[in-house]
Amino acid sequence: MASTGDASGDGGAKSRRGRPAGRTPTRAELVQKGMEILTEQGFASTGIEAVLREAGVPKGSFYHYFASKEEFGLAVIDAYAQYYDEKLGRIFGDEAISPFERFGAFLVEARRGMRKYAYRRGCLIGNLGQEFGCAHEMFAARLTAVLKDWQRIVAACLRTAQVRGEIAGNAEPKRLAELFWIGWEGAVMRARLERSCRPLELFMEFYLAQLRRA
Repeated sequence: MASTGDASGDGGAKSRRGRPAGRTPTRAELVQKGMEILTEQGFASTGIEAVLREAGVPKGSFYHYFASKEEFGLAVIDAYAQYYDEKLGRIFGDEAISPFERFGAFLVEARRGMRKYAYRRGCLIGNLGQEFGCAHEMFAARLTAVLKDWQRIVAACLRTAQVRGEIAGNAEPKRLAELFWIGWEGAVMRARLERSCRPLELFMEFYLAQLRRA
């Protein structure tokens, strides 16, 4: 979840510019390995050769599916976004527990993922956002769109909390969700630096305390 890089599956990346639409194992493996490597190393530091080596496919296969490294990067972002949308929907849409408990469940999974990969991985979207900033308009636009999708999922959870009377009726779920992701991405970055989940826990504790006062 925006903190673990623990993506799995075929990724669900969209085909681009006439590339084969079918998700063959080779394309799926390239995208999957791309998610793993880019989450740890970033885009600029990752060579196509490293991805091919990890996927165990020849160089020609890469250019059969992707016209450039940039196109590959966008496919990886799309795959990560789909994977994470599903995870966030499952956690923040869990009607079996209260909205506040859903934030706790999110934290539990984030800690598990950070520890699983020894804090080497963070959030692919946050990592690339820091790497590119506004210097690469195409990537910046896609990364911003992903974050807004995540904000909508959290905002829906907060609206449920509002209906149940857990936060004030005049609270603004949309803005509170935006604040959550701004703070959470910073906490993930700090957790990687410190190799500790404490920044995640500290942020969540503060955020939930503020929600209860909202």
